Amino acid sequence: MNIFLTGATGLLGGELLVELSKLKEVSKIFCLVRAKNNAEAKNRIATIFNLRNDFFDKNKVIPCIGDLLHDNLADLLSENKTLANVDTIIHAAANTSFSKIYNQLVEDTNIGGLYNIVNWAKKLPYLNNFVYVGTASICGSGVKNKIIYENEFPDKKTKHFVKYTYTKMQGEIIIQKELPVEKILIVRPSIIMGDSRHTTPRSPVILWALATLNALRLCPVNEKSKLDIIPNDYAAEAIIKLLFAKRKHQVYHISSGMNSHTTLEKLLVAIGPYYNDLPPFCFIPKSSIPQIKKWARGSIESHCELAKHSEYLKFWQSEFHKKQNLRIIFAGLEPYLEFIELNQVFDKTRLLQDTDIGTSAPAHEYVTNNIEYLKKIDLLEGAVNS
Repeated sequence: MNIFLTGATGLLGGELLVELSKLKEVSKIFCLVRAKNNAEAKNRIATIFNLRNDFFDKNKVIPCIGDLLHDNLADLLSENKTLANVDTIIHAAANTSFSKIYNQLVEDTNIGGLYNIVNWAKKLPYLNNFVYVGTASICGSGVKNKIIYENEFPDKKTKHFVKYTYTKMQGEIIIQKELPVEKILIVRPSIIMGDSRHTTPRSPVILWALATLNALRLCPVNEKSKLDIIPNDYAAEAIIKLLFAKRKHQVYHISSGMNSHTTLEKLLVAIGPYYNDLPPFCFIPKSSIPQIKKWARGSIESHCELAKHSEYLKFWQSEFHKKQNLRIIFAGLEPYLEFIELNQVFDKTRLLQDTDIGTSAPAHEYVTNNIEYLKKIDLLEGAVNS
């Protein structure tokens, strides 16, 4: 198998790259990498392997310089003769930002970039598999308090909290329209957070939100909402198993499902013993967020719900120093709170039937494996980059 992988330097793409490189069934892995020259491209790939001292086979893993945002990418890839025998494309690249200021970049990357890869893919003579890494969250913001199945979406009428999930929904529609059905594999991971092993996670994505809520202690969210969270290593393993499986379906959830979902309460209880010097957790309604924003701007009404928690407000001021920092943190955190409140779980029956992967460990059981990494997350930096 000759694979072309996008997103190789990202959270899931990096894990896919390392694990695919270990397989004897895989001959070559060509990785699309943004770089000025070959040396820089190789260094970026080497960083992925060096994180956990994995073997970097330079004859098997080959960087391919390019940018998803360049309009001529399809032509550049077509002109690259070393890619002529590619039979499998795994499109794992995406801009996952929740921030509205990046909406145009998210759309350019996740839709425009996808078109660039698809236009090249249609010219490949030996293409057997086009794996599109989407997200289970394409179901949007209107579906709450239920188990969600693969065949219910995509739905163009769905409302979305953030541009990211909208573009991933559009991506599935594009794939279905542009490529032969027998070549398509769409995988929809749920919330990817951390790693189930005692190892360094590849990214603070999602872990940042947990670290932030842990630091705040006064949390404006329903702590009992179900959260469908999986570790990064499980997501990568599932995709690889599906790639080589005799699949009965075109679309698969990669999720915790009903047997191993978690809640924010369980997650915070799990990491609580590592933070004995902090106040106890207190949960208030999400409707308190406007009050928090008003307080962070310098004023608060004495009769409002938030005023009852003055000890936590004093704690925030001592912990975060400036109210401006709290405004930044809550701006980054608010979309995550919206997702938590949805109380969604994604059915994974298809995955379990067509592979032997089994069920992932619940996030509240494995999250302590990442505790040292969690403690080092820069909350302000994470908010800015979210």
